Amino acid sequence: MVVLRSEGESFSAGLDRAMLTGGIDGEPGLPELAALEPTVLDQVICGFQDAFTWWQDARIVTVAAVQGPAVGAGFQLALACDLRVLADDARLAMRETSLGLVPDLAGTKPLVEAVGYSRALEICATGRWVGAQEAAAIGLACVVVPRADLDTATMDLAAALLAGPAGAVRATKELLRGAAARSHDEQQAAERATQAGRLRELAADL
Repeated sequence: MVVLRSEGESFSAGLDRAMLTGGIDGEPGLPELAALEPTVLDQVICGFQDAFTWWQDARIVTVAAVQGPAVGAGFQLALACDLRVLADDARLAMRETSLGLVPDLAGTKPLVEAVGYSRALEICATGRWVGAQEAAAIGLACVVVPRADLDTATMDLAAALLAGPAGAVRATKELLRGAAARSHDEQQAAERATQAGRLRELAADL
């Protein structure tokens, strides 16, 4: 179980706009990135993605507790987690397209899986704000609570997740995460195989 929580007024403001020009200390700017050889640039972006995709590790369940703005990379960071608890002042936006870029931190797949292609395109292409209540209504958030209750609600969810047998929770996560890519027959086969593994593990403990 891992909870992702930020301090301050914002969950994450996303990209530092200074990177679009000269860059910031220790990080290349857009001109430097654009000048890289294609394979090198691909590796650089892959490195950025790695910081986001590890949140999907099958061994853990991850929960993002989001308050205030979560913009661009910040939105994708929240999407990287399995579950999201939003404060009522949370606002999500995917601003990359308005900057002439695309979301590239592994956020496009979970966004489409959560809200569908058409809504995902509309959110990304317009760069508009998605408020907390809308986020809950379209499947981006498990629950919305007053800002003052965000920590309590997140810890309550974490406690409920930790109450179940860890092996069963992990196995269920894997079944559900892979469901969209499988046919009905394939998903049923995956359920059978996973359940057989759980039965053997439980029987071994008797």
